[in-house]
Amino acid sequence: MQTALSLLAALAGYLIGSLSFAVIVSRAMGLSDPRSYGSGNPGATNVLRSGNKAAAILTLVFDALKGYLPVLAVLVWGPPHGLEEGTAALVGLAAFLGHLWPVFFRFQGGKGVATAAGVIFALNPWLGVATLATWVIIAAFSRYSSLAAIVSAAFAPIYQLLIWEAGPTALTLIIMGLLLVWRHQANIKKLLAGTESKLGHKAGSAASPVSKPHHATKARKKT
Repeated sequence: MQTALSLLAALAGYLIGSLSFAVIVSRAMGLSDPRSYGSGNPGATNVLRSGNKAAAILTLVFDALKGYLPVLAVLVWGPPHGLEEGTAALVGLAAFLGHLWPVFFRFQGGKGVATAAGVIFALNPWLGVATLATWVIIAAFSRYSSLAAIVSAAFAPIYQLLIWEAGPTALTLIIMGLLLVWRHQANIKKLLAGTESKLGHKAGSAASPVSKPHHATKARKKT
């Protein structure tokens, strides 16, 4: 019975994680699909490249909440049903995987930074603070969101193992960290090449209207 409940909770976490708020918020606010400009990643950083800060903030908040709330629900209401830290960690991982491979969006998801942050804050609030501080420091000095995410993903499980303890939470952090680094492969190549976009950089295709075809311009000049 306990195993069945854990699997059902994980399934619920995955379905919640599959809600791609970058796409949902952009559609609701009449913006271009974030998968069609910039990095093509449906996440808050790419939505910010549209020039709409409100949309980016909403995307960030909702993506974090979809990782935070399912885990918190297990921690609050799970113990009477035998659902402890292991199930909470499993649900958090499922929500994270839902963001990466969302069933509602043809399994084409984002990189999971905000969702992972939500999961971490729910599992261990102080670890969340330490990881967020790491992200802020790296982002402030480098202006690269991707570099900040990669460094934070690497340090989160290290903090957990050194300061707290090994267990289901540490295992989930290691898996999420490895997947986050893997999802940032293209960013790592751009960072090494010096072509990675910095925070606040607008994507031209999203921020400006589509230009008219060249042959149409020629025809207008002739007339």
